[in-house]
Amino acid sequence: MARANTTLEPGLAWVVVALALLACISVACGGSEAPREAGAPYTIVATTSMVADIVREVAGERATVTNLIGEGVDPHLYKPTRSDVTTLQGCDVIFYSGLLLEGKMTDILVKMARSKPVHAVTEEIDPSYLLEPPDLEGHADPHVWMDVNAWARATEVVAKALADHDPAGADGYRERAASYGERLTELDACARSAIETIPESSRILVTAHDAFNYFGRAYGIEVRGIQGISTESEAGLDDINRLVDLLVKRNVTAIFVESSVARKNVEALQEGARARGHTVKIGGELFSDAMGRPGTYRGTYIGMIDHNVTTMTRALGGEAPPAGCFGDLDPPVE
Repeated sequence: MARANTTLEPGLAWVVVALALLACISVACGGSEAPREAGAPYTIVATTSMVADIVREVAGERATVTNLIGEGVDPHLYKPTRSDVTTLQGCDVIFYSGLLLEGKMTDILVKMARSKPVHAVTEEIDPSYLLEPPDLEGHADPHVWMDVNAWARATEVVAKALADHDPAGADGYRERAASYGERLTELDACARSAIETIPESSRILVTAHDAFNYFGRAYGIEVRGIQGISTESEAGLDDINRLVDLLVKRNVTAIFVESSVARKNVEALQEGARARGHTVKIGGELFSDAMGRPGTYRGTYIGMIDHNVTTMTRALGGEAPPAGCFGDLDPPVE
């Protein structure tokens, strides 16, 4: 699960400062905004596609939601553009994931919180739930959306924040959040059932970086990533060799690439295993820090998780319907 190297990666040196600045956001947001007039339309900006999707589900037609960090883009490395700043300045409410996922946007979020509500959707998650990997030196792993139950909690945060901002729409926000929560409960149960069909000796998920640890804990599958929690970290030869040893020793037959992370390290694993006389296939592409193409089922949070569960289950020898938990994966997973 966790990497052996406990030294803070050079690219994460901003962590302590960023945490202090993000704490300022909560202070800046507190109580400065007057409730909106009933029925008035408004605009929301969300950082990642996962956040934008749950905000759209809860907001319904009362607001327009813009997503800054799009398909296949790594939020760990994302640098906001001038256009992004203009979009943030012009909106009424901002939602971000939090837990330092959008570290390079910290300064901008702090500035925006001086004049409008800015909410981390992970702000109500119990700290005891959070994983603290060694390469973040005590700071939490931000990839909580990989556990469907945790992301359901984030949806509740969105509903409360929108009700505070727009009291006239409060009942609708609560109703839509509750309805969406029921779908998430179904998704969670499906993921559990699917992973349980994988032979126990094959329940090991090897991916490009450590984005799936909450998934592994929630659904009972061992997770190994080549890179650390942030893709700013670099995988060394020792990291590759350790995982090649694991692939050979455990007879792992499938490893996975990610849509928002370069394939080179995963392919290096494959080549290293081949040099040791062990064949391992690319089991498919998973969505980790970004969802699929907008306007598609995989471009929704539910579709993203459904795709991941179906892809890894089938590649690791389990049983999952090709068209996913709800029959909506098109094209089906081969």
